[in-house]
Amino acid sequence: MQMQKKSDSGRTPLAIVAFGGNALLRPEDRGTQEEQIARAKQAARWLAEVVRHGYKLIVVHGNGPQVGNILIQAEEASTKIPPQSLDICVAQTEGSMGFLLQQAIRNRLEAIGIGGEVATVLTEVEVDATDPAFKRPTKPIGPFFTRYRAEALERDFGWTMKEDAGRGWRHVVPSPRPLRILNIVTISRMVETAAVVIAAGGGGIPVVRSRDGQWRGIEAVIDKDFASALLAAELKADLFIVLTGVPKVAIDYGKPTQRNIDRMTADEAQKYFDEGQFPAGSMGPKMEAAIQFVRSSGTSVMITDVEHLREALDGQEGTSIVAS
Repeated sequence: MQMQKKSDSGRTPLAIVAFGGNALLRPEDRGTQEEQIARAKQAARWLAEVVRHGYKLIVVHGNGPQVGNILIQAEEASTKIPPQSLDICVAQTEGSMGFLLQQAIRNRLEAIGIGGEVATVLTEVEVDATDPAFKRPTKPIGPFFTRYRAEALERDFGWTMKEDAGRGWRHVVPSPRPLRILNIVTISRMVETAAVVIAAGGGGIPVVRSRDGQWRGIEAVIDKDFASALLAAELKADLFIVLTGVPKVAIDYGKPTQRNIDRMTADEAQKYFDEGQFPAGSMGPKMEAAIQFVRSSGTSVMITDVEHLREALDGQEGTSIVAS
């Protein structure tokens, strides 16, 4: 049975959940469609718990492995089919992953007696064409290439290629900060009538406004955690949940002095962040996005893993980041 919950404004409260693309495609998987359908069913079981706890839900998924596979397919077929730009690849994964998730979530909600509409939005996210990230591409994507092939791609497509730990050369792209969700009004209206909306998949499709005033896609990827925080702030979400690989945020992670944190303020989180406690390649973006959301909204962020989500919703697990 669904728990009835009301926010201070009298409306059904809104939760936004962000999780990585490896929830549907893990390193040990072969990557078959059947595997991803099974992973989507697993994800639906814990996502439905948020709805069961009385929230409207927006799901933001990552798409790194999925975009990587599309780029591998494109490279293998490069002599037969022209490659597609990165923004188109992101849009493809928003559609395909959205379909897998919305079907699995709808089936799960019906199975536990809740029901409700589930829908996916191809979400365009504005970025600044002058963002410093465009001058310093850092995000590796797609397959590994030989040096010869990397030089050809740099010459033919203007790609930035970097050697990756002796394993080969990879395409690196910019990761600019999101400025605005273009579809925000549509998403807001969908939340009014749907139980679950899947939006900003992979951080959203990066777009810029050209000099002629027209919108166009751009070769970049947006961090899903920053996009989720922006979406949560614009929609005044009551709860922002960031799912990661650990049940709680830890200080001195992996050291004998490791200490798990149940609750901390945004200022405390900022202090730990400034001390270098949260590496850029793992917990760093999640903590930065959490701090950003808490400071802009005054509400809380919950960070935990899938296995402890139900307990975290009951206040018994996870790490809460609060305003004060």
